[in-house]
Amino acid sequence: MTYYLIFLLVASISFIVWATAYMKLNAFFALALAALLVGVLSGLPLPSIVSTLKVGFGHTMEKIGLLIILGTTLGLILEKTGATTSMANAILKLVNENNAPAAIALTGFVIGFPIFCDSGFIILSGLNHSLVKKTKHTMPVMAAALATSLYAVHCLVPPHPGITAAVGTVGGDLGMVMLWGIILAAPVALIGYFWSVWQGKGISHAYIEQEEVQIAVDTLPSAVLSFLPVFLPIALIAFKSIVFLFVSKALAEQSFSLQFIAFIGEPVMALAIGIVFSLLLIQKKYRKDLSHWLTDGVEKAGMILAIIAAGGMFGEMLQATGIGKNLGELLSGYALGIFFPFVITAILKTAQGSSTVAIITASSLITPMLVNLGLTTPMDITLTILSMGAGSMMISHANDAYFWVISRFSNLETSATLKVYSTATLAMAFTAQIIIWLFFNYLH
Repeated sequence: MTYYLIFLLVASISFIVWATAYMKLNAFFALALAALLVGVLSGLPLPSIVSTLKVGFGHTMEKIGLLIILGTTLGLILEKTGATTSMANAILKLVNENNAPAAIALTGFVIGFPIFCDSGFIILSGLNHSLVKKTKHTMPVMAAALATSLYAVHCLVPPHPGITAAVGTVGGDLGMVMLWGIILAAPVALIGYFWSVWQGKGISHAYIEQEEVQIAVDTLPSAVLSFLPVFLPIALIAFKSIVFLFVSKALAEQSFSLQFIAFIGEPVMALAIGIVFSLLLIQKKYRKDLSHWLTDGVEKAGMILAIIAAGGMFGEMLQATGIGKNLGELLSGYALGIFFPFVITAILKTAQGSSTVAIITASSLITPMLVNLGLTTPMDITLTILSMGAGSMMISHANDAYFWVISRFSNLETSATLKVYSTATLAMAFTAQIIIWLFFNYLH
């Protein structure tokens, strides 16, 4: 029975990869169908299959549904009000034009926290074109420097959907993952920057003038107001995690101030507070558009939520069949440890293209195996989630929608994007995992 369940596991993953990468089936239906087939073929009673699907869907939405919607909405408001552009301009004032790649990389790193990598790249593409026109740097360098910095944050730092879903599935502390994710993303983005400069210098690209993205403002908001909705939620969530590292549960229940810190440091409330402060950025004549922006934010989050919920269904079904436990027992004799989450996620990412789908699927597989892999402490779980985030970076290529955003908005040939950006994601993924492995060994 063990080997049959392992066969079902391999077959279900292969089906997801085949359906999404080759048949171009929407990831929601691929994951949902895989979950259904696993339940039927494993011999679970038919009524329990339906209830398992419902439980997986509901639990996932309960954990991260609000977070994804609020995070998407905050990013959209910052785009529409010109806050992202204002933040970029403020950062660029701090550096010389000769350091334009570093400036755009730093801009992408900061703006990447509340905004999805593809949205951030599209918003900043106009700025990137103007920098190429004014400086000696070529578009392959500038495009890859921006793309890799956004990508590092997107794969490693909540509230981005993949890593956030993994936190919910594995049962980690979101604040700790966010804090350590930021610390890890910094050197990873730095590797992406140096790789971009090194690989991109040898590729020439004819500049084609492109208009900047239009935003719904007459004048840009101040840099201080622009940065506030970005850093405030991160600060609140991180502050809560740090405070409660040194506070007992009994004291937390008795103290109103600690309860208040826990309340505003809850990721959903922190993001809601960020949205409230983002309203200060909306100019009076555009306040009537706020309702449309909020609607757009919810609609944009819809497909992401559907994919994440389907991943939850798949994971719940895997746990119900005992596949994870059996595979964990089989692999327990191998010294994979913290490398196992990385390898599984990297294979899924490279094969089917979506970092989000890869980490959602991997977290569903790995959660039942944590004990067998020797990953049981809160810090082990945090590093396991970040290891999956590292795996979700490798390798972004032609089956990744973000790859085509970079190529199209930068007017780059596919070969140039592959040579500079795709190879950079490989270097970034291995760098992240090596850092995680070194820290894991230090703790043990």
